[in-house]
Amino acid sequence: MSIAKNIAQVRERINAATRRVGRDPREITLLAVSKTFPPERIREAYAAGLRVFGENRVQEFSGKAGSLRDLADAKWHLIGHLQTNKAAKAAELFSAIDSVDSLKLAQKLNAAAVQLGKKLPALIEINIGGEEAKSGVVAGSPELEAILAGAPQLDHLEIVGLMTIPPFTDDPRQARPYFQKLRELRDMIAARRLPAVRLDVLSMGMSHDFEVAIEEGSTCVRLGTTIFGERART
Repeated sequence: MSIAKNIAQVRERINAATRRVGRDPREITLLAVSKTFPPERIREAYAAGLRVFGENRVQEFSGKAGSLRDLADAKWHLIGHLQTNKAAKAAELFSAIDSVDSLKLAQKLNAAAVQLGKKLPALIEINIGGEEAKSGVVAGSPELEAILAGAPQLDHLEIVGLMTIPPFTDDPRQARPYFQKLRELRDMIAARRLPAVRLDVLSMGMSHDFEVAIEEGSTCVRLGTTIFGERART
């Protein structure tokens, strides 16, 4: 099936999920996870109407960014773990960073954005399941509090929301409690009315569980295989 048809089916599923809970589908950003896919596949998705794309690695996107530069209104999000020594390059390449997991990283990104003269939107990645093998900060942890407290000094990095990847289960319904926890965490932080912290974005839900995530308040779903098909195994 073509990428355009895949996207049309995804849109239908997004519409159905929003109808079930009385939401407006226009509240949902469809982020196409284009990691490992070549520029020509990304161009197909762009031609089908998508404008927001997610990449996992700075080095990989650096290799194909030049050939996609003419897609002027495309937005490129870094959704994978970012090491602090790659913060400057990431700030240069990407429109947004969706995986901030330490104050040190936030400060490095802010410094790079200052040098570039740009405002850089960012999401705090929350390790909602407390999994040791995953990046992200744990809810209620000192690191999360440090990022929130440091936000007013990050004059070129804008904290605009939260992102999570819940523990994987074959049954997408089992992800629901984790999505609920992220929404509740967002609400608790928002109630504190912290300076320089906007929480407009809840990025949660991937190809196998995005409909449940939308039902629980997601404003951005990150879909790869559902749009592009299976990735080549290496």
